[in-house]
Amino acid sequence: MLLQEVVLFNLHAQQKPEYSQYMFNIFLLNPAAAGSDGFTSLNITERDQWIGLPGAPTTHSFSVQTRILKNSFIAKALSLRKKFNKRSASGRVGVGAYFYNDRNGPISRTGAQLTYAYHIPLRQSQLSFGVSMEPYLFSVDKSMLLNISPNDPLINSSSLNRGVFDGNFGAQFTTPFINAGISVTDIFRSSIYFGQNSTAGLNTERNYNIIGAYKIEINRLFLAEPSTLIKVSEKGAFQMDLGGRVYYREDYWTGLSYRTAASGGTIIFLLGLRVNKYYFGYAFDYTLSPIMTHTIGTHEFMLALKFGENARRYRWLNRY
Repeated sequence: MLLQEVVLFNLHAQQKPEYSQYMFNIFLLNPAAAGSDGFTSLNITERDQWIGLPGAPTTHSFSVQTRILKNSFIAKALSLRKKFNKRSASGRVGVGAYFYNDRNGPISRTGAQLTYAYHIPLRQSQLSFGVSMEPYLFSVDKSMLLNISPNDPLINSSSLNRGVFDGNFGAQFTTPFINAGISVTDIFRSSIYFGQNSTAGLNTERNYNIIGAYKIEINRLFLAEPSTLIKVSEKGAFQMDLGGRVYYREDYWTGLSYRTAASGGTIIFLLGLRVNKYYFGYAFDYTLSPIMTHTIGTHEFMLALKFGENARRYRWLNRY
């Protein structure tokens, strides 16, 4: 049926939201990053892909994450419960939530991820594990479908919305200069079916993310951070982002990266600045494929707010 073909085509191209500024909020890709740096962080991201093309992918997301530290509001509230063990939980538990809407042509996913992470302090480093639950609504906009069969019972069904539940898992290793992690999404490979007694459905694929970054102090003013993101699907599809950023006094940064693609890669330009606790980031994706003759590129905007002193970032050095 036509609907099945449209759904499968879109999901094969982009099952999960794409982010060019992934290093600034690794939590979007790896649940183990929740609270890993000791900050309480709020992050808003808007991504408009291939502007000018009808039905091009768009993504809006909001995330919040924190570490349950010894003197935090959450730790004090939990300590009122008799069963709460203050010593075992304070300082090692991270929690977070991530809300998103991702639209790709007639297909859209609107959902949330609720995350629990546990951080194990080592000598000069930290090992983290995280798990998240992900309920979301998978929808198909019938008005955007080219229905070559007016009597198609699947397209004419009463609803093309389905609630789905899945989960993600991740692990991460961090030091003051190294960040390395791996995560897997859609662990349960949830099935999505439309229509009554219909076999026209799909199974989501597990996707694996490998993230690595290394900070290099050039001098007292400049810091470089090369990074990479490798994505591999369960069926072998491969994509890699390779690049880095240069910081000036950690208040301004610029970067450049390259993303592989079967139809031609993408060059990504990055800019950002920090004003007190506020962080602003911008990314422009220039696709090296014929599609650029029909679009003005991809724009991604990021706004973040971080609470907490810099010293909290590596509290594993002196945490009991």
